[in-house]
Amino acid sequence: MAKKRNAGGRKPDLATFAGLAIALGGIIGGLILEGGEIHDIAQYTAALIVLGGTIGAVLVATPLAVVRGAVKKFVAVFFDRALSPEVAIEEIIGYATKARRNGIVSLEQDAEAVADPFLRKALILAVDGADIQDLRKMMELEISLAEQEGEAHAKVFEAAGGYAPTIGIIGAVLGLIQVMKNLQNIEEVGHGIAVAFVATVYGVGAANLFFLPAANKIKARIHQETLLRELMLEGVVGIVEGLNPKLIRSKLEAFVSEEAKAAGKKTGSGARKRAA
Repeated sequence: MAKKRNAGGRKPDLATFAGLAIALGGIIGGLILEGGEIHDIAQYTAALIVLGGTIGAVLVATPLAVVRGAVKKFVAVFFDRALSPEVAIEEIIGYATKARRNGIVSLEQDAEAVADPFLRKALILAVDGADIQDLRKMMELEISLAEQEGEAHAKVFEAAGGYAPTIGIIGAVLGLIQVMKNLQNIEEVGHGIAVAFVATVYGVGAANLFFLPAANKIKARIHQETLLRELMLEGVVGIVEGLNPKLIRSKLEAFVSEEAKAAGKKTGSGARKRAA
C-alpha cells in the first residue's frame, strides 16, 4: 500500500505548452498580418547554423557530464512531478501515526517500499536508529548537492541562450557574404538579404522563447524539489522525535503556501482516505 501511495510520475506542464503556443502563434500571426508568409522564415540552413553553432559552443564551454545531466533535466521543462507537497504530508503523517502506535521499527517495510529516493533514504536511516543530528546533516548535504547539480544544469540552457543570438548574427553575415557575390542581380540581392537575416531571427527567437525560459523553468523545479525535500526531512525528524502527528502536520504545512493549500485541498482529502 505504501508503494502505491508513493508511486510518482510526471504530468504535462500546461503552462510550458501554452506559453510556447502563444509565443509562436503571436509571432507567426504577426508575420502573416504584415503580409509575410511562413516560408519566409522557414530556412533550414539558418536553423542548421544557429542550432549547430549553439550546441557546439555549449559543448566547448561545459563539461560533458553536466551537458548530459542537462539533457536529462530537459524533460522537467515540459513535465512536472505528480507528487505534491500536500500528498507528501499525508504520507508522512501516515508513517508518523504508525510509528507512534507501534514504534519506529514498524516502518522498516514501509521505508523500503517508498518510491521517492530521498524520503526512502531518510526513513531507512531513521528506522536504523541514526542520531537526529547525523540524519539531518546527511540529508541536508544531499539537498545542497542536488540543488547545486540542478543549478549547473540550468546554466547549460542559460549559456545556450547567450550564444544563440551571436551565432544568429554569424549566420546573417554568412548569408550577406553570399549576397555580395550576386550584386549584379538586384532582385536576388533583395531576396538574399531577407534570407540572411532569418538566422538572426532564429538565434534571438531560440534564446528568448526557449533556452532562457527553459533555464528559469528548471530553476523553478529545483526550488520546488528543494522545498519538498526539506518538508520530507522535517517530517522524518518529527517522527524520530516522537512528535504527535497533529503537531508534525502543523509543522509541515508551513512549507505550503495558502494558494497551494487551496489547490491541493481536494487531493489531500483523497490521500487521507487512501491512507485510512
